[in-house]
Amino acid sequence: MDIAVLLFDGFDELDAVAPFEVFRNAEAFGAPFDTRLVTLDGADTVTASHGMRVGAEGALSAPGDVDLLLVPGGGWNSGRDVGVRAEYDRGAIPDAVAAHHDAGAVVASVCTGGMLLAKAGVLDGRPATTHGSALDDLRASDADVRDERVVDDGDVLTAGGVTSGLDLALHVVAREAGADVADRVADEIEYDRRFEPYVAD
Repeated sequence: MDIAVLLFDGFDELDAVAPFEVFRNAEAFGAPFDTRLVTLDGADTVTASHGMRVGAEGALSAPGDVDLLLVPGGGWNSGRDVGVRAEYDRGAIPDAVAAHHDAGAVVASVCTGGMLLAKAGVLDGRPATTHGSALDDLRASDADVRDERVVDDGDVLTAGGVTSGLDLALHVVAREAGADVADRVADEIEYDRRFEPYVAD
């Protein structure tokens, strides 16, 4: 399973790094994952919301070449010229999300990354969640907003605030590689899994 974690200037560090670590640990325990940190334009580094500079491994692959595209949040309410709000207004990331989803990829978001999925149109009429500070904005879209930590609607997954990225990633590991692998990863990172995702029928 080819997994791309899409970075952009102003993303929240934990939204991306936590799932990345979960997926890479799952790889070490035998999950058939290939997880990469990527950027839309191939930039070598990006600066996250708290100033961390993060190296990327190249540009996002073409639609059809990614099995799971994960979009972090960060900066929806900051008023800065970087982050989710800026990417929402620019439109390039939502366009990429839509193209990858149309090509068959599972798309996932952590925190306010859900607003980029909403702009892409992939949440229309579907259950979804986001960070509490953006729930009213998500309600203004065509999403069916749920008060849940993680929402699994098959080919679209969304998670709430920052730390929920751990729950989303462990759910993906359990879904794609089995509960045993997910349990081993949770033990490795000493994370107490207390939240059950909402799984749509």
